[in-house]
Amino acid sequence: MKPGSKKHSYFYRNGLTIVFLTLFIATLAAQALTGWKKHNQDLKEDHAAEIGLTTYLQSGHFISATFENFESEFLQMALYVLLTVSLRQIGSAESKSLDKPEEVDREPKPSKDAPWAVRKGGWILKLYSNSLSICFAILFLASWATHLYGSWQNHNVEQLAKHLPKESVTAYLGQAEFWFETFQNWQSEFLSVASIVFLTIYLRQKGSPESKPVDAPDLETGK
Repeated sequence: MKPGSKKHSYFYRNGLTIVFLTLFIATLAAQALTGWKKHNQDLKEDHAAEIGLTTYLQSGHFISATFENFESEFLQMALYVLLTVSLRQIGSAESKSLDKPEEVDREPKPSKDAPWAVRKGGWILKLYSNSLSICFAILFLASWATHLYGSWQNHNVEQLAKHLPKESVTAYLGQAEFWFETFQNWQSEFLSVASIVFLTIYLRQKGSPESKPVDAPDLETGK
């Protein structure tokens, strides 16, 4: 802690992460419980045996529903991080300035307080300089693959309930079902990003780092 700086509580210093993680856990639990009841209702209608909650958490129904959402969120963030490097939107709080140099574009300089990768330099620094987008891309690909696995497993459960043969993952990939699940999530994420990019031109939220100052001109770009 820097000399003279105010000492804050752990929650004050980490409140944003704590609140969002708490909301995530609470809503994931609610999704699991309601999804379990809905899945058992579907099984009952198909004259199949109901399953317990533990079994449901390992089922394709739960895995697919969970990871198709993760997938779209990580894709959104990966593209957002990458596209805001070079693309601009005049007047948006989410865009870099059209003309002025930005602090995020400066070349990293080693110092005693800099991250280890900056002090190390070389390929490690190059990797670290792009680590945020790389991390989101890996999370997206892992979530996409897990969504595919869960959706395929759930599809085959439905096939058996209808007394139809199971299908291979390759055959399932050629069907519209998986891609319908995929694109309905992707389009909503792209719309949400476009909304915050555009709406921050004209609308404000006092105190939020995602907004321009309340008295800033509409066409002033950046925060």
